[in-house]
Amino acid sequence: MMKTIWASLWRAALILLGLFLVYQVWVFAHVLWWIDHNPTSSAFMQAGLARMQAKRPDAELRHKWVPYDKISIHLKRAIVAAEDSKFLNHEGFDIEGIQKAVEKNLKKGRLVAGGSTISQQVAKNLFLSSDRSFVRKGQEAIITLMIESAWSKRRILEVYLNIIEWGDGIYGAEAAARRYYGKSAAKLTHAQAASLAAMVPNPRWYEDNRASRKYARRVATISRRMYQVWVPK
Repeated sequence: MMKTIWASLWRAALILLGLFLVYQVWVFAHVLWWIDHNPTSSAFMQAGLARMQAKRPDAELRHKWVPYDKISIHLKRAIVAAEDSKFLNHEGFDIEGIQKAVEKNLKKGRLVAGGSTISQQVAKNLFLSSDRSFVRKGQEAIITLMIESAWSKRRILEVYLNIIEWGDGIYGAEAAARRYYGKSAAKLTHAQAASLAAMVPNPRWYEDNRASRKYARRVATISRRMYQVWVPK
């Protein structure tokens, strides 16, 4: 009887391992394809569209891919200053940031911070959900390693700027620039770039609360830091 139970457990474990490995291969195949092909959507975009269409079946996302050279240098600097000042120096993970996040999580008794780099955010946005769990963070780490091993820093930042959310149904720098300033992403000024970068942590909230003091303080901080960071050429 016990042998039968153990045999069944082993088979189940092997099946789960097999499914896990198949998924990793599927993810890595996409990462390799996206070295020189642009993603047309992401897990976060699909989730956002589903959320919108639950209220309005005819809802559509606003998103237009633009190449790296067609995005303002001000926005590149603002995003790196706001989200990951060590972007060019790490290999996907900010160890100091992770340590601070762990301390905060232990203090709160739950997962409330992730210390995510731009590379980690690309991994999450492309493939995963927004839920906070240790399983998801583990998968995020695996995908981050894949991305860092296959893509240049320039490509990582290009994809990031083109897929992140900037309001309800608004994805990517071009759609954001058109939505908030009526111009292309290439023409964003220093101040406009800082204002957009300030929205990234909570874009749907900031979309309707850009007059808040919290937002103004964040914009000012990012604006001061923009010329203290380097971005890929």
